[in-house]
Amino acid sequence: MELGIGMFGDLIFDRQTKKYQPVGRRFKEILEEVKLADESGIDIFLMGEHHRPDYAVPAPEIMLSALAPVTNHIKLASGVTVLSSADPVKVYQDFSMIDLLSDQRAEIVAGRGSFIESFPLFGYDLKDYDELFDEKLDLLVKLNKNEKITWEGKFRATLTEQTVYPRPGRELPVWVAVGGTPESVVRAARFGLPVIFAIIGGRPVQFKPLIDYYKELYIHFGHDRKNMQIAVHSHTFLAGSTKEITDDYYPYYAAQMDKIGEERGWASKYSEPQFTGGMGPEGALYMGEPGRVIDKIIHTIQMFGLTRFVAHIDVGGPTHSQLMKTIELYGSKVIPEVRKALG
Repeated sequence: MELGIGMFGDLIFDRQTKKYQPVGRRFKEILEEVKLADESGIDIFLMGEHHRPDYAVPAPEIMLSALAPVTNHIKLASGVTVLSSADPVKVYQDFSMIDLLSDQRAEIVAGRGSFIESFPLFGYDLKDYDELFDEKLDLLVKLNKNEKITWEGKFRATLTEQTVYPRPGRELPVWVAVGGTPESVVRAARFGLPVIFAIIGGRPVQFKPLIDYYKELYIHFGHDRKNMQIAVHSHTFLAGSTKEITDDYYPYYAAQMDKIGEERGWASKYSEPQFTGGMGPEGALYMGEPGRVIDKIIHTIQMFGLTRFVAHIDVGGPTHSQLMKTIELYGSKVIPEVRKALG
């Protein structure tokens, strides 16, 4: 069982100046935060990819390469690499380098992305959304398994008896990120790849049929049950009390939810009752004092049979000191108790 953290690199928005914090400052904060996570015994760090003004990191592989020499134990993964608008050959090369720099701590989490800015940016058509991901995942898997490759597809130049360098000396761990569609589950199971479910709203129990479906399909496609890996990635935040989170963190979180909601045409603004309801026993927010979060993580792991839980901790751009406190509590309070309960 692995317990990790994830970030998108959310930038703090100053409502007086109407400006985001300097991106370079956020980069340095992330380095300090992940160094603390490494020292705190957190198993893995996931760095997201976005091409928007409210997120700092468009290239997670650059951030992960900067983290490789200043950390010792923590695994370094994307969360996600938007594979549909990337070149799988370059993705493989980049993560092979990170793996070599970090002494085999690199992982790729491939997804289609919940935002679409990368498609026009890199010259792809949204009508090919599903087909692009299928083809590029196929190429990435083949590059990972075969030193010499011959491959032909629709969206990329053909490869003929080609070797892609450098070779990391092992198959890189490649996960598939799933938002909640059966088609994504079928794809991951067909390839025999581990899957990570983003559960960021509603009730986690609603995902049980989909996770059970993945388990059934994984066996159906002939893969060994003992190699099956399933993770959940959910919004998480820790403080000394639930009131502290409601008073000090809720405004950041609600502002980001409202921004996304406005872009996507949601009917109403995010409310404090939604937030407190999400923190309740049945909700999808793993937030509050450590005891509450410990119980919720344990329940989720046991309900789904997880091998990994990833706490997404920077939604809305909380302050650096708030994130450092969350990481410290997660490493010192939450992880030991979860491990103890799971034996």
